[in-house]
Amino acid sequence: MSPLSLMKQHAPDWAPRIAVVLGSGWGGLTKHLSNAVQIPYAELDGFPQPTVAGHDATLWLGNLGAQPVAVMSGRKHGYETGAVDGMAKPLKMLQQLGCHTLVQTNAAGSLRADMPPQSLMLITDHLNLPQRSPLVGLTGNDRFVSMVDAYDSELNSHAALIAKGQGATLFEGVYAWFLGPQFETPAEIRMAQRLGADAVGMSTVPETILARHLGLRVLALSFITNFGAGMSAEHLSHAHTLSQAKEGSERASQLLAEIIATLP
Repeated sequence: MSPLSLMKQHAPDWAPRIAVVLGSGWGGLTKHLSNAVQIPYAELDGFPQPTVAGHDATLWLGNLGAQPVAVMSGRKHGYETGAVDGMAKPLKMLQQLGCHTLVQTNAAGSLRADMPPQSLMLITDHLNLPQRSPLVGLTGNDRFVSMVDAYDSELNSHAALIAKGQGATLFEGVYAWFLGPQFETPAEIRMAQRLGADAVGMSTVPETILARHLGLRVLALSFITNFGAGMSAEHLSHAHTLSQAKEGSERASQLLAEIIATLP
C-alpha cells in the first residue's frame, strides 16, 4: 500500500493543511493534538529512519484546535548520509494530501549575547553555508526557486503577535546552516557572526528549500540550547543539547501549539 493510501486508511476524513517538522525541544507539541493517529515512519515508504537521539520517527495526524495537521516527529539530517534531500518524499506526500504550509522547528546555538539558552527565535532568513541543495539533479525551470521571503513574513507576524499575547519573548534572526555532525569551531562561529547570523544549527535549510520548491509557505522557529563555540565555557555535546531542549520543551511546545492553532 502506498504511503498516501495508508495515511488515508488511518484517518479517512482527515484533510491536513499544515505540515509540522519537530526538532529537538519541540516534541511536546504532540501532547496538544486531539483525535491523534500515529503512524511509524517504518510503515511509510519514502519516510526517513532518523539515527539521531531525540527524533522518534513517527507521523502524527490530528488537530491543533480546529486546524488539521500532519506532524513529523523526526527528520533526516544531511550529516547522517551526506545527502541533503532526505525529506523530499515526505514533504511531497504531505503537499499532495493538501498541506499548504510547513512549520519547522529546530534546536540551535546562539550567536548573540542577549539571546541565551532557553530562548526562542523566529527565523527570518538563512545562510546556506555548505552551499548544498536538495534540488540538485532535478530538471526543468521550476528548480530555480526564488528564496526571497523564504520565511513567510505574514506567518512570522502572526507568530510574533501570539508570543506577545502570551507574554513570551520571541527573538527574530538569521539562521546559519552548518552540515555537521561536528559542532562549529570558535573561528567558524566568528565567521557566521560577521556574515550576519544570529543562530547556528544542522537542519531546516534543506527542508525550507524543498518546501519553497513545492510552493509551501514556511514558518520556522529555533529553540536555543547553547551559545556558539568560544562564546562561553560550556561544553558542547548532543547530550547537552537534549538536556537543554527537554528543560524548555513544555514552554516552547505550548507557544507553538497556540501559533499553529490560530493560523489564518
